[in-house]
Amino acid sequence: MQFTIPVNIRPSDTPIDHSTPIVMLGSCFTDNIGTRLLTDGFDVSVNPMGALYNPATIARVVNRALERRNYTVTDLYEHSGVWHCLDYASRRQGRDPELILKELNDDFNAFSDTLNRASTWIVTFGTSWVFNHLPTKSLVGNCHKLPMNQFMRSRMSVDEIVQLWQPLMVPGRRIIFTVSPVRHLSDGLDGNTLSKATLRLAVDSLTSDINQGEYFPAFEIQLDELRDYRFYAADMKHPSEVAIDYIYSRFADTYFSRETRLKALDARHDYLLSQHRPIL
Repeated sequence: MQFTIPVNIRPSDTPIDHSTPIVMLGSCFTDNIGTRLLTDGFDVSVNPMGALYNPATIARVVNRALERRNYTVTDLYEHSGVWHCLDYASRRQGRDPELILKELNDDFNAFSDTLNRASTWIVTFGTSWVFNHLPTKSLVGNCHKLPMNQFMRSRMSVDEIVQLWQPLMVPGRRIIFTVSPVRHLSDGLDGNTLSKATLRLAVDSLTSDINQGEYFPAFEIQLDELRDYRFYAADMKHPSEVAIDYIYSRFADTYFSRETRLKALDARHDYLLSQHRPIL
């Protein structure tokens, strides 16, 4: 008796191995999968500037990194004596703008080097809802808990997402897209459904030519193959650890050769040993 419908995924004709430089960008789901790749010994950089959620912010940050354009004080916003870089999460804020810029650009330059070196990008879109900051007239990656009357909220269209990402899909660069299975309940279930559907349609357009991009169905695995609330964390929004492990195993089935799997198991064994602390 079968209690689930498996998501059909064809093994990739271009496997990923431990010599493949990878950069992973996107929502917190990226961190979950990226942590497992790191544990398994892969050459991977995971959200070096922090989690990013919408396609527009990710594209803007990527373009800036490819062009190696450092941040200046004009890229910061001051509110009540605190300076903010709204491209990134709230750890990019503080009372000393020079210190913020130094720390920000140190991390950004390392990110730029990694992005330009990596031949494979794994990009996870979390939401198509975006926030425009009215005082600076710019779209933000994070609202930094600033007053909500400073922002206008809207949903990106499929065409807007495609237009931003199509120029980034160039020969010699492999982009594997995913849509995060994390539920954005602050949008309401209806808003979350609209958001994910928009992302999925945009990715489908971007990957319609197999030479342009690829799609890994993490979203479908969580919602259809693992169709039960026991595969969610206590907040009922994030996948549980069991679900993440399962999705990662499906990723391995898709992109790892037998030799890569064995090497990953050895790397994980060594990592677990390194974390062991004897009881004295």
